[in-house]
Amino acid sequence: MNNELYIIIGAYGSGKSEYAIHHSRYLKEQGFDVSLADMDVVNPYFRARDVRDEFESYGIEVIAPDGIFKHADLPMISPRIKGAIENTNKTVVLDVGGDPAGCRTIGRFVDPITTRGYKLQFVINTRRPFTTDPEEIVLMMEMLEFSSKLKITELICNTNLMQYTDQDTVFEGLEIVAKVAALTGVPFKKYLVLAEYAQRVPDQLLGYAREIMIYTLRKPWEYTSSEQFQS
Repeated sequence: MNNELYIIIGAYGSGKSEYAIHHSRYLKEQGFDVSLADMDVVNPYFRARDVRDEFESYGIEVIAPDGIFKHADLPMISPRIKGAIENTNKTVVLDVGGDPAGCRTIGRFVDPITTRGYKLQFVINTRRPFTTDPEEIVLMMEMLEFSSKLKITELICNTNLMQYTDQDTVFEGLEIVAKVAALTGVPFKKYLVLAEYAQRVPDQLLGYAREIMIYTLRKPWEYTSSEQFQS
């Protein structure tokens, strides 16, 4: 099987960490040997490291700071990431910070990344600041590409308003991202919908494929007191 390197980026609030987790789970279900690397040094609330125990229980390696730094809200990445990038025996998913500063973390690995080859997926929520229209999104893409020293290879629409998501919201997002694809020439194939709201948002809106995600990452205040104590 072809072991790809996937790099998932997106502006703050885009849902890119949720998608990185979802995509890792999907690849494992397809029979790939998967490593998910947490490189998000920007957002302390939504990090791939938070699913480490669950994922490792069914065979997905999660690469993130260990020991006393496991739950630290610090700008740290694991020294094991370079080895994961170079390990072509595994399919690797990198969850990267959601702004130009965060994308600089992968710039230091540009040589092994380009040697291996990669798919750089840009997750877009047009209902979040700085990605509300085609001009803002193109500017954000240029900044992220400059910081990472890599080129975006696919656009993914994740326009949503959480529990207020409806078909019109997603449709408007699709129209915007489609314009970005036309302006930039970057492929655009699918949109994401959380399972809780899938009944409101049909497949094949504007001819694009719907991909359903399960809500995995929760904000700290969404945990019960017993769950917080256990973590």
